Amino acid sequence: MHSAAGVMTDIRRDLEPLASAVRGHRYLDALATGTIPRERLRVFAGEQYHIIKNDMRSFALLLSRQEDADVRRFLLGSVEYEATAFEAVFPFAGALGLSESDLEGYEPLPGAHAYTAFLGVTAMYGSPADMAGAFIVDLEGWGGNCARMSDILKDKYGFRGAEVAFFDHFAAEDPTFEPRSLALIDRMLAASARPEALARSIGRTARLMISYELMYWDAVCEASLP
Repeated sequence: MHSAAGVMTDIRRDLEPLASAVRGHRYLDALATGTIPRERLRVFAGEQYHIIKNDMRSFALLLSRQEDADVRRFLLGSVEYEATAFEAVFPFAGALGLSESDLEGYEPLPGAHAYTAFLGVTAMYGSPADMAGAFIVDLEGWGGNCARMSDILKDKYGFRGAEVAFFDHFAAEDPTFEPRSLALIDRMLAASARPEALARSIGRTARLMISYELMYWDAVCEASLP
């Protein structure tokens, strides 16, 4: 019998090389040494404006497909989480001289935008278990990188308070997130007529999502270095 904890243990083990590449990305090292000019941080702000705006819609779409009340409650929390992040983009962008009109006019990088495109595909065709399992893995690297960026932006670039709220939002640990996610996955594995296929799908979704996460950092780094 498959359990969410067992499935995620296997997935984490298999994806550790990718997760390590995200956590140790050279973009953060370049930021820490001040190699990335302040004005090039606009790339990060522009990408996140479009990514988070689309991610909110993706979670809302996945939510709209669900009949189970517990699953809807779980996904509603995800929509609200992304909405808070979206509002926090504006103080960061504003500190870089970007208005909402500037952000709307920003043209996303294909490599950086692949992540949010895949999230949209998952929302349309995947299951809440796919999404929950992928984010258990992905948010570890993203959250850790945001925590490091917040510190670097304050220490090296002079950002303060609300200007780094976007990064602090994702860096903040929610001890309930993984237990709630595992409970959702367990619920869906138990209800599935093909739990082995669902477990494979969760692993595939997590692998692709963290691969696109790495592509994001690669693309932003390439566009940000002088």
